[in-house]
Amino acid sequence: MRKIALMFAASLLMIGCNNDDDTTQPIPESTVDFTFTHNWDGNMIDNTDFDLLQYFNANGEQMSISKLVYLISDVTFVSLSTGEIFDAGDYNLIDVRQGTNLSFTPDIEIPEGEYLVSFTFGFDDEDNQDGIYQDLNSADGGWNVPMMLGGGYHYMRLEGKFIDNTTTEMNYAYHAIRANNASTTPITLQDTSFVVDLGQITIGSSTSIEIKMNVAEWFKNPNQWDLNVLNTVLMPNFDAQIMMYENGSTWSNSTGVFSKGTVTQ
Repeated sequence: MRKIALMFAASLLMIGCNNDDDTTQPIPESTVDFTFTHNWDGNMIDNTDFDLLQYFNANGEQMSISKLVYLISDVTFVSLSTGEIFDAGDYNLIDVRQGTNLSFTPDIEIPEGEYLVSFTFGFDDEDNQDGIYQDLNSADGGWNVPMMLGGGYHYMRLEGKFIDNTTTEMNYAYHAIRANNASTTPITLQDTSFVVDLGQITIGSSTSIEIKMNVAEWFKNPNQWDLNVLNTVLMPNFDAQIMMYENGSTWSNSTGVFSKGTVTQ
């Protein structure tokens, strides 16, 4: 009788455990949408603003934008509750004038919750492998960097015209790539991609995050850019690439090239 009672109690315990398991609900998983907006010190930029000599940089030069194409990669979510890291591992090439890829949904689903969110401007050295991204090989006339400059891919092409110190209209080509010094053997390379930290964000069932680029900041801080000196042939200029990196990756009082905009749930 005692044996039967023990078996009956064990059965009740197993049923109770099974019921607990059945009522445990998994945390819903969601994708996250990103939208990219662009401004010049707060004045919005869209494709109607291209080719107009309407901007003044920190050095006082009047300038226009004819092209703004840039790459972001490695959108990353770090869970504040578990510490787990979710790395999307894909990339997005934004062409502002053409209006392409201004919205982007990384190829990853994550549980709803609180996260630290970041992305990389350009490709870091692990991903910046020459010729392996077939879509980028033909994008914007070829997004590749010549092997003589270290290979890999561009981070950004920002182009237009400016009025120089002789009042002549001149071209500029502010192209960001991995810094290189081809005069050394072997070539000296320095990773000038950088991580943009968007801070803590609540991820719900339909979260959209705005990423804002203030284009004026590329010419402002900490290096006040003089287009009369640095306007074209910047890709093989190691020091110029370091200056671009510093201007892009520097935040002061929550301002900089990139910042987090509106977050909607």
